[in-house]
Amino acid sequence: MKNPGKWKIICSIALLSGIANAGTIEMKVYGLVCGFCAQGIEKTLRKNPATADVVVSLEHKLVAVSTREGQDIPDAELTQALTDSGYDVKGITRTQRSLEEIRAQLKQEKK
Repeated sequence: MKNPGKWKIICSIALLSGIANAGTIEMKVYGLVCGFCAQGIEKTLRKNPATADVVVSLEHKLVAVSTREGQDIPDAELTQALTDSGYDVKGITRTQRSLEEIRAQLKQEKK
């Protein structure tokens, strides 16, 4: 290997680019009690230009946001938006599950 430092930089950039493109952000949110809550959260999160789509499940206390290609929303920004709206964010997880997969799972669990 002629330049091992170069490979470390390339690998670091590849890892960081995976982080920057979050795919789907799943949040455990407490305080969701009605359809109006879900609509309010969707409206708030859709104001962010990086948001592509939003799913809210009252039963699972789940809020999932898919981001636009190559964009991300920092955890602090998501937490702030939801706490300012009166909700309690208990956890944030970044996944590669699509919102379609999440919707299908939620629908299956309702049966």
